[in-house]
Amino acid sequence: MTASRKTVGTIAVYLGTCMATIAISIVTVALPAIQKDFDADITALQWIVGSYALCLSAFMLSAGPLGDRYGRRRVWLSGVAIFALGSALATGAVTLPMLIAGCAVQGIAGALVIPGALSILTQTYRDAVQRSRVIGGWASVSAISLILGPFAGGILVDLFGWFSVFLINVPLGLVTLILGRIGIEESADPDHAAFDPAGQLLSVIALGALTLALTEAGRSGWDTMLALSAFVVAGLSFLAFLAVETRVARPVLPVDLFRDRRFAAVNIASFVLGFMGYSSLFFFSLFLQDAQQLSATQAGLRMAPVFLSMAVLASRFGRLSHRFGQFGPMVAGYALMGVAMLGMTGFAPDTSYVLLFALFLLLGVGMGLSVPATSAAVMTMTPRARTGAASATLNTMRQSGMTIGIALLGSLMAGASARALTLGRSAAEATAEGFGVAVLWGGISAVAVSLFLIAAMRPSARAQREQA
Repeated sequence: MTASRKTVGTIAVYLGTCMATIAISIVTVALPAIQKDFDADITALQWIVGSYALCLSAFMLSAGPLGDRYGRRRVWLSGVAIFALGSALATGAVTLPMLIAGCAVQGIAGALVIPGALSILTQTYRDAVQRSRVIGGWASVSAISLILGPFAGGILVDLFGWFSVFLINVPLGLVTLILGRIGIEESADPDHAAFDPAGQLLSVIALGALTLALTEAGRSGWDTMLALSAFVVAGLSFLAFLAVETRVARPVLPVDLFRDRRFAAVNIASFVLGFMGYSSLFFFSLFLQDAQQLSATQAGLRMAPVFLSMAVLASRFGRLSHRFGQFGPMVAGYALMGVAMLGMTGFAPDTSYVLLFALFLLLGVGMGLSVPATSAAVMTMTPRARTGAASATLNTMRQSGMTIGIALLGSLMAGASARALTLGRSAAEATAEGFGVAVLWGGISAVAVSLFLIAAMRPSARAQREQA
């Protein structure tokens, strides 16, 4: 493949990632307008956002091996096309169920697009230095997309209406399809791809039920009938899934790869990255708006250092990994994230933005190192024929970590805030105290995983004897 064609294909992958990532945040600013147009209650609004997250989480693991089996280019382009169709459905929605259905279709398509990106980049770039560079660029696009969502969405809603936050994906999807057909070369490894219908079905049920349970628990409480029932279904499905995966010849979860402790460690780190890193963005927004009484736009601007520093570091990851390897930047990234979040535990309503800026900047540097390093490390450890399954596993771990982080850390934050109110604290002070508890546990988990990675990546005693 020529260099120019590789560049076109890389741009297509970046655009597809931008489209699928920006959908996570852009719709949030349109919710008040949607609520007014459809006379919707809070539960309905939560399902507009939740339907995307639920379908994305539920189908991501089972979607990854489809590219390995039927063609990575074909499956990824199909995901882009389905995403554009789901966006068109949401754009023309005349009822709330139709809008929710459009968001659900977007989630299913996102499950094909997001893990497929890493697999395609790995197949396209055989050189490790080039691969690290483009994966760093992919991480930068993800970071920029997250922060562009609320700002672009606010402008579109003000100028054209809520439907425009979905309509924008239609031309973006068409451009991505054209560039992808030109620049992405087909690759497949059907002999090595997972063939596990039972495991795929059980993974969808388990991940979907877990996402539903956590969403419902965070909304209505952990003891509601729907939440408890969903937890039971998730637990039973997961046990059945593990039983199937240990017996089937080609499982959807690459169980044999987890025998490599380095592969297992990096995937655990990816879960923690979602648990404390990605979920923290929601808590920052709550702190800035509820504790420091800022508007949504002001809060977004003050969070910009996180994304900007992440984008800058991620874009330079190729050079850093060439000089220091993947392991050093990965451990440093998690450690810096942990230090930054532990430094936020004392935040108060009157905390100066100078301190916030410094710690947000440090957090972004940590994420800019850890996101591409974690992704590149998994791709390096995985046989080329199984990159689709490995990428899907990595992204499923990260997405599941974010979902659990929002629910669990959110519950800890709500509980601490409620206790502070009973002690006579103001609402702003109570929010700040709850925020402190959430970032404390997030920081502890990041520091712990950095130490865990050091231990897991250390050569075994047997390897040391062989080297001696």
